[in-house]
Amino acid sequence: MSDYTISIPDSLYQKAQQVAEQKSLPVDEVIRIRLEGAFDQPLFDLPDDEKEELKAMAYLSDDTLWTIAREQMPKPVQERMSVLMTRNTRGTITDAEYAELSELGERGNRLTLRKAQAMKYLTERGYSINLDDLKPANE
Repeated sequence: MSDYTISIPDSLYQKAQQVAEQKSLPVDEVIRIRLEGAFDQPLFDLPDDEKEELKAMAYLSDDTLWTIAREQMPKPVQERMSVLMTRNTRGTITDAEYAELSELGERGNRLTLRKAQAMKYLTERGYSINLDDLKPANE
């Protein structure tokens, strides 16, 4: 094992301390385990531009991250997806509608991933997030 010294923000060290106390482990061990997990995690099967966009979100303001975390699919899109999913379930969907449903599903997946990334950065900045926090601002 190699010894390597790095500097980390106090807030990150405090989080590691909390986990260490909860798990009755040394802080160094908690940090090592987390680093190991980060490097062992398979990369998302995303195009490079999408990966870069998600990484770049780290530089957005808190307000912008909150806006992304609260983002919703527009109501007409949600309604269209519901119609298409019903047709798919009933077996009455056309090939063109199935392609549309697939595209809308992919769009929803990208939105979910962006929202999750925004929430990740917000929690790393010390925010505690609950479901009420994620309601769109106009609700």
